Amino acid sequence: MKLYKLAKSSLLQHNGSSYIIDDDWDKLINRDELAAYLELITADTTALSANVETEYLSGNILPPIGNQEVWAAGVTYLRSRDARMEESETGASLYDKVYNAPRPELFFKSLAHRVSGHNSEVYIRKDSEWNVPEPELTLFVNSNGQIQGYTIGNDMSSRSIEGENALYLPQAKVYERSAALGPCLYITSAPISAETAISMNIKRDGELVFEDDTTVSRIKRSFTELTDYLYSECDFPYGCFLMTGTCLVPPPSFTLQPGDVVEISIDHIGTMVNSIGINPKHK
Repeated sequence: MKLYKLAKSSLLQHNGSSYIIDDDWDKLINRDELAAYLELITADTTALSANVETEYLSGNILPPIGNQEVWAAGVTYLRSRDARMEESETGASLYDKVYNAPRPELFFKSLAHRVSGHNSEVYIRKDSEWNVPEPELTLFVNSNGQIQGYTIGNDMSSRSIEGENALYLPQAKVYERSAALGPCLYITSAPISAETAISMNIKRDGELVFEDDTTVSRIKRSFTELTDYLYSECDFPYGCFLMTGTCLVPPPSFTLQPGDVVEISIDHIGTMVNSIGINPKHK
């Protein structure tokens, strides 16, 4: 089932029907057995007509986040390790070591007010000459550390800044609109399949300039391993979103430009579209 966050309510799609839920977003999603709870709601709620459903979804779909933090895991795919080593001569060995280390790389990414949604802009840094989108299957983990849903994440990255010095990682990763989540929260009672496909394409002036795809099966670490490390010393009263690592990376010769359009698709969840901009303070 798919749960969309709207301006004043939520819309649930399940078994070909759609339902409006008026519960507070944080209270709604931060529970154990979320899929079973939403299943019960559909039994007592009147389904929307097709026209009304279209009207709701043609409006402003918000990123599926309330008071949660967004964290991210690094170097969980071999392709990501190789890309980090390519960008950094001084820090190449760091990325090789963390890929094989027992402890994963985990870092804070964003608070909700910096997160963009579907059909919204994400920013590139004005002080970086090499910027890329990073498509990531993103977990929603409730306050008890249980994975309850999945969404699409775009972990925007300033590779020239990170490559200059590994200690610059926070500046390369954390800035206004440096993250996007959407278009919905995919909720299932079973873990998402390892054969789930992830794809990304980038368009410039309407022309395709990059496309690639992979599957979740290529990740080195399990989702429970990542969440266990994250929750071992942190509490998240509203739950947390965890980006699970970059699986597709444009070549070193590529950098994003304002006006580019990034489309990330993940099986079962859908497609999230983001246009590229810069912070208006620099215009």
